[in-house]
Amino acid sequence: MSTHEKYKSRKQVYSFEFFPPQTDEGVVNLLRTVEDLRDAHAPDYVSVTYGAGGSTRARTLEVVTRIQNELGIRSMAHQTCVAASRDEIRDHVQTLKDRGITHILALRGDPPKDKAEFVPPKDGFRYGSDLVAFLREHFGDMTIGAACYPEVHPESSTADDDLRYAKLKVENGAKFLITQLFFDNDAYWRYVDRARAAGIEVPIVPGIMPITNYAQIQRFTKMCGATIPKDLGARLERFADDPAIVMANGIEQAVRQCRQLLEGGVPGLHFYTLNKSHATRSVLAAL
Repeated sequence: MSTHEKYKSRKQVYSFEFFPPQTDEGVVNLLRTVEDLRDAHAPDYVSVTYGAGGSTRARTLEVVTRIQNELGIRSMAHQTCVAASRDEIRDHVQTLKDRGITHILALRGDPPKDKAEFVPPKDGFRYGSDLVAFLREHFGDMTIGAACYPEVHPESSTADDDLRYAKLKVENGAKFLITQLFFDNDAYWRYVDRARAAGIEVPIVPGIMPITNYAQIQRFTKMCGATIPKDLGARLERFADDPAIVMANGIEQAVRQCRQLLEGGVPGLHFYTLNKSHATRSVLAAL
């Protein structure tokens, strides 16, 4: 059963996102982390990111293949538009398919750190919706997911424009949408209501990031346009120099957030783990 069928057939589909390490030792440690999560919580699938500029392309390929073939967990590879031509994207996805990877998360991707804004590569794509259409054309038997933004993509001029792009991704072939991280559940439910009213019927999966580091979450929210509720932000700022208390508050927030989402009937939860299993495991244990 494909992932989007699972989302539609039952509640509480759990998935985890990781990024590919840069060293062989890091890969070994990551596989051990994924194995621990598998044994404790039996995730429905695991996704692996794709570095800016294709910097981790080979590692992404290695990690998704090993997770699926060695650990027996369905793997979903991220594919971005950054620094890749159509031919390069087609070749890379074909290699994934040849290795048994049938799920792709299609994203525009963030510009490299040395670039102020995204620049479409030569013979490449400007938008994630274009990438989705290309993948559907050439790999129609694969399952394609895409991203959406409950609090609006930072580069969108209006919330309505942002929603139109999300709808275009679905029209072009995305079978489900995973949200950017958020901490205000009302923002998620408002977005779902607006999406349904606009004719978007695919599963919209909340992306959850348990807070483990105050400075880090400030950078992430600034980059993706998410907001931190005032009361939570005040607690984090008060204990910014105490990592243990910050993590405890982050886990408590995530548990409360996830419980409310599950009670509301979300199709599943997608955890941005940052390759650290402790916080995610704590949240799932509490749930």
